Amino acid sequence: MPSTNELIAGRAFLHGMYQDGYFPDHVVDKGKAILLRLCARIEAERPTDLAALYVLTHAATEEFNDLEGDFDAAGSEIETVAREVIAEDFWFVASAYGFTDADVEELIAPREW
Repeated sequence: MPSTNELIAGRAFLHGMYQDGYFPDHVVDKGKAILLRLCARIEAERPTDLAALYVLTHAATEEFNDLEGDFDAAGSEIETVAREVIAEDFWFVASAYGFTDADVEELIAPREW
């Protein structure tokens, strides 16, 4: 289901990774799907504070952790460029839903990348 948030609907998630041939599109697609599921969860659950938002973003971060094997199998990895792109999109999602005071490091706190 498409997002009802215009900012989200117009966002090209993980754009920097799609533009870099080091990251295989089929794996980046999985990362994009994680972010879109996060948006859907935020819209469905409507977190009322940062603590509730962080529960959702931590679950999505764990899904990104699980993608490391897919990147490895494709001869890639979640490295510096990817980390920055992913973190930026997590912050974009939080701010698009009104959580402009979210701490980007806390949004992705359980990351292993």
